[in-house]
Amino acid sequence: MNDRLPHEKGFHVSWDQIHRDARALAWRLDGKGPGEGGAWKAVVGITRGGLVPAMIVSRELDIRVVDTISVKSYHLGGGAADQRAEAQVIKSPQAELMGDGTGILIVDDLVDSGKTLELVRSLYPNAHFATVYAKPSGKPMVDSYITEVSQDTWIFFPWDMALQYVQPFRGKD
Repeated sequence: MNDRLPHEKGFHVSWDQIHRDARALAWRLDGKGPGEGGAWKAVVGITRGGLVPAMIVSRELDIRVVDTISVKSYHLGGGAADQRAEAQVIKSPQAELMGDGTGILIVDDLVDSGKTLELVRSLYPNAHFATVYAKPSGKPMVDSYITEVSQDTWIFFPWDMALQYVQPFRGKD
């Protein structure tokens, strides 16, 4: 049994790190689209976490068409399995843009259980799914990713954090 709280096995990502990792994702995707010269038709960011990496990828690959899909799958309690809600789309991208997803790059910050991407993939089966970070349970839903972390690691993204004192892992000083 693991007695650690989620934040005790945390992977803290700074603004600099997410920028570097999203650029690395763009480099991995460069020229891999189905269009002429490996171009992508559009980038679709999964809100909210996918917005920052989608913006960076679209800038790096000079993709001017950017849209979003909003999927809600967590309760306020976080991402623990007993606190997850059924994933549901609450805002769709432009239907005429999307089609079956051919030529569309769908970007998110993280794939955890894979439920969000499973839902979006069912809507756009020919899209290319890319995340910056991937956990083992969700990896089968992703076509491209940069960094794998263990399933029990909690990723702290910079948009979720504030600067404050943190107690040392061992000891009091």
